[in-house]
Amino acid sequence: MDQVKIGAFLKQLRNEKGLSQENLAEVFGVSSRSVSRWENGRTMPDISIIIELADYYDIDIRELLNGERKSEDMNKDMKETLTMVADYTDKQKKQAILRGMILFGSEMLCCGYTVAILLLMSGGTKLPMWMIAVPLLLMAVFSFMLVMNAKEHVRRLQQDERKEYK
Repeated sequence: MDQVKIGAFLKQLRNEKGLSQENLAEVFGVSSRSVSRWENGRTMPDISIIIELADYYDIDIRELLNGERKSEDMNKDMKETLTMVADYTDKQKKQAILRGMILFGSEMLCCGYTVAILLLMSGGTKLPMWMIAVPLLLMAVFSFMLVMNAKEHVRRLQQDERKEYK
C-alpha cells in the first residue's frame, strides 16, 4: 500500500468535488490537519473513515487503497484476454477428447479383430502368427498413445491450475 499515492488520490477526489480540506474535515468530523496528513501520505484514515470516504466519493474501497480508479479499458482488455484464454483452453480440451476417442476406437477395432482371430483359431483354422501379432502390437501402441494423451491433458490442467493460484 503506497500511502503517498493514496494521499494524492484522496486530494484529487477532494478537488473534483470542489471541497477545501476544511470542508472535508467538517463532513467527516476530523481536523483539517488530519485531512492534510492523509493527502500528504503521512498517515492513513481510520478504517471506518476509509469506508465512509469510499462511499462519499462513490468509489470502491479497493480503488481507494490502490490510489487509483479502475480503468474501464483495463477491464475490457482483461475480459477479452480471459475470453481468448478460455476459447484456447476449450479448443485444447476438445482436441484431447477427439484424440482420445480416435485412439480408443482404434484400440477397440484391434481388440475385436484379435478376438475374431482367436475364435477362428479355436475352431481349428490355421492362421499365420503375424495375423495375431500385428493387432496385438497395434493394441499395445494405441493403449500407450491413449495413456500419453490422458497424461498430457492432465499435465496441462495442472499447469493451468498452478497459474490460476499465482
